[in-house]
Order: sequence, then C-alpha cells, then structure tokens
Amino acid sequence: MPLPSSAGWDARLELAFERVGPRSVLARREHRGPLVVQKPLYPEGSGVCQCVIVHPPAGIVGGDRLALDVSVGPRACAQLTTPGATRWYRSAGLEASQRVDAHVAEGALLEWLPQGTIVHDGARATSALRVDLAGDGGFIGVEVVSLGRHASGERFRCGQWRQRFEIVRDGAPIWSERAVLGGGGALLASPVGLNDAPVYGTFVAVAAGSSDTMMAALRALSPGQGLCSVTRLPDVIVARYVGDSMEAAGAYFMDAWSVVRPLLAGRSAMRPRIFST
Repeated sequence: MPLPSSAGWDARLELAFERVGPRSVLARREHRGPLVVQKPLYPEGSGVCQCVIVHPPAGIVGGDRLALDVSVGPRACAQLTTPGATRWYRSAGLEASQRVDAHVAEGALLEWLPQGTIVHDGARATSALRVDLAGDGGFIGVEVVSLGRHASGERFRCGQWRQRFEIVRDGAPIWSERAVLGGGGALLASPVGLNDAPVYGTFVAVAAGSSDTMMAALRALSPGQGLCSVTRLPDVIVARYVGDSMEAAGAYFMDAWSVVRPLLAGRSAMRPRIFST
C-alpha cells in the first residue's frame, strides 16, 4: 500500500459485479491505497451481493483524493454501504475529494446506501456521484450530510462543501443537482436554503412510471423530526430531508427505500446489518 504524501492519500477502488446463474457475484476488485471492501455478503440470499466499503484511515483530510468505480453487469444486483458515517476533517488549506462513478447495465440494479457524511467545521471538500444507466438499469441512492458536528455543538462556520449528484440514462441526463455551501454563508441560514438546519439529505430512485399508490405511501411517511418532501419526475422519485438529526434522516430514507424497493427490485427491503453495529 503506498504511503501518503504531504498532499494526502490517493486511493482508488474498482468493483465489478456480474450475474452468474442465480447469483450476483463480485467478479473483480482492485484497489490502490486505503480504500477496500470486506468480503462479499449475502444477507438476502444469492441474488443480491452486498459490499461494505471501508476507508481504514477513518476520515478524509485536506489533500486526500478518493475514487470509487463500480460496474454492475446485466441482471446483477449490488448493494454498497459503509461501516459508519464518512468524516471530512478540517483542512489547513488543501481540498479533499471523493468521486464515485457507477455504470449499471440493462436489467441490473445498484443500491448506494452509505451511512451519512459529517463535514467538520473548516473542511474544504468536494463529493461527486455519477450513475450511468443502460436501458432499464435501476438505481436507488441515499445521501445524508451533517454540516458540522451538531451533537458536539459545532457549526459549519468556515470552509466549503461542494456536492454533485447526477444520473444519466443512455447518455441523456435524467437527474442532476449541485450544491456549493460555504461555512457561515447566507444559504445556510436562509429560509430558501437550509434555514439553520445542520442536516440535509436526498433519496433518489430511478422509477419510470411510478404508481400513484407508491407516491401516496411515500408522502405518508414522516421523519418524526425535521421537514421532508417527495417529488415525482418523469424517470426519478426524489425525497428530501432537512432538520437536526442524521438518525431521523437515515430512518426516514430507509422507510422510503422500504416502499420503493419491492416495486423497483421485486424484493422486500432488508435493512443492512451493518447499520445496527
């Protein structure tokens, strides 16, 4: 494993999933630097291959560059998660970045279910997620972000957080969103921004032709604390959370996943065990 330079870690992980008979298997994995997966898991049986992505340094600092490339072959089903929230630490000046590029073939499904992101005060960070779908390939993804360590009373008063989330089907964009949030900036406090809420999140499911029944079930959900909304676009369902609790956001999005997954994937929703450890 290469040692970090003064400019930070340069880590890369490549994963390829394939369908072999009734099984979805991790057919290839290559890594450079501290970004790895544990052994493939099958908590739901052979049809879904679950991998837990681990970054051993336990946090991302200024100058770190992390890249994850995922390929899901025809009719395979892959679920990716993390052992805990990803932490972006205060930077002395260098920017840190994480890029996730996923390619999902026809008849395949990728579920991106990381356990949240904590952006420390003073962090300078960029996170980008791009999903390329072929044909009827499917995707369900969740992103939850805490700006500052709210439980410790820390606010995001300096630094910058950039986030990009985009989905493309057969070369045509079907969902694209960018956020640029400066520590202590007006958008954090504005009623048209985060309204002083330290936590926000987005749930996205590619579900063309979603039914009114499913939408009604999604809109009946509540996070208990914080605000939520659900929007139906031509090919995408988007649920949002703004509030004070990563736990409430995560539970709300898992409830949304439980509604969408059976209709999108033909499987009931089984919460990843790692979420309870």
